[in-house]
Amino acid sequence: MKNLVREGGFYRNFFRLTFAVAFQNVIVTGVNLADNIMLGSYHENALAGAALANQVQFLLTMMVIGVGEGLLVLSSRFWGEKNIPMIKKTASIGLLAAAAVTALLFFAVTFFPERVIGLLTDDPEALAEGVRYIRIVAWSYPFFMVTNVVIIMLRSVETVRIGMIVNLFALVTNVSLNYLLIFGKLGLPEMGARGAALATVISRAVETAVVLVYLFFLDRKLGMKPLDFFRPDPKLFKLYIKVGFPVFCSSFSWGIAQSFQTAILGHMGKAAINANSIAGTVFQVISVVVYASASASGVIIAKTIGEGKLEKIKPYAITMQLLYLGLGFASGLALFLIKDLIIGFYTVEGDARSLAVAFMTVLSVTLAGTAYQMPCLTGIVRSGGDTRFVFYNDLIWMWVIVIPLAYLAAFVWNASPVAVFAILKCDQVTKCFVAVVKINRFKWVKKFH
Repeated sequence: MKNLVREGGFYRNFFRLTFAVAFQNVIVTGVNLADNIMLGSYHENALAGAALANQVQFLLTMMVIGVGEGLLVLSSRFWGEKNIPMIKKTASIGLLAAAAVTALLFFAVTFFPERVIGLLTDDPEALAEGVRYIRIVAWSYPFFMVTNVVIIMLRSVETVRIGMIVNLFALVTNVSLNYLLIFGKLGLPEMGARGAALATVISRAVETAVVLVYLFFLDRKLGMKPLDFFRPDPKLFKLYIKVGFPVFCSSFSWGIAQSFQTAILGHMGKAAINANSIAGTVFQVISVVVYASASASGVIIAKTIGEGKLEKIKPYAITMQLLYLGLGFASGLALFLIKDLIIGFYTVEGDARSLAVAFMTVLSVTLAGTAYQMPCLTGIVRSGGDTRFVFYNDLIWMWVIVIPLAYLAAFVWNASPVAVFAILKCDQVTKCFVAVVKINRFKWVKKFH
């Protein structure tokens, strides 16, 4: 095809960014996977409680990432223009916005943990374990927020290795402390789910310390100082709201929707809760390259627009779409092939085991759709500047179609958990039709200033 990119540097940069971010995300997800596996081998109630509390963590993640992705779109443009002072001002706005949303969630789970976890399940044992877990793990939220804002800012200037190093420190710390605190080794008390939560708090603190040392003492691109995070620009704030607020709303809406999905499955029994937790965590590990490709695409497209090289946008977008299809097929096949192997690491039996395998089978099919539409929309279209379209598209699919249908299937039509799960994930395929039309019209490139 004549519109395909033939520059070797494009492919090297795309895969360098993609696999660096993917490896970083594998390590981040590995922390959750370690919690799941160790708690699953400790007690089924502990696994269920932590799984419910981790849905709140997922909501926090989506809120912080939503703030951060707005930062990424603007900072990558400024990086293309080599405008370092504006990148610093954008980072200041991003950190303050992320701190505000983190404080709200921290307040909710600290003072009303029973109500928050009670929204996700009516199982009393799972609820009790979830409350015990979240009371402790909530203290990791501020560390998580700071680390991710800084890593996203560094990613916008194509510094990606530090993210891998930071998360590797966290993984080693978390796994080691999990073993000691969950099971009570080396004379430490046996804390179960509370031990996993404490291990998470400590590992998040280690993450934050490492990334801040790098940013303030080792990074040479930005020259950031601590006070730079407290110097927001009012004019830039208006632009950030215009560009970034739809991104935040999209991520926040998605996070709330995932919590609704967990609540729907959570009211279908403990087996469905545990199966969803296992399948979801494994899916996160397998799909890291897919999600990383969206982040890499966003940086490349936004930087190219910032450089003023608009003639490269069309071949870049066409080539990336073909790369997404290849990554989707490979990731879906990998998930399908390893699903039985992965379930062997868990001690769950009966319905939970069979449901987990069925859920992973569904995900192995929908992952191909995710691999195409998600980087097209949240990677290319969003970084091109059309952030509102992505928000409206997600809003309609999730809240007008998927959630209502799944609710009816679960509580009116009495469908099986597998059928409900398939409905909850069907938009990952159907949104492909929207993505292919939107992206190939090439009307999503917007100038900010």
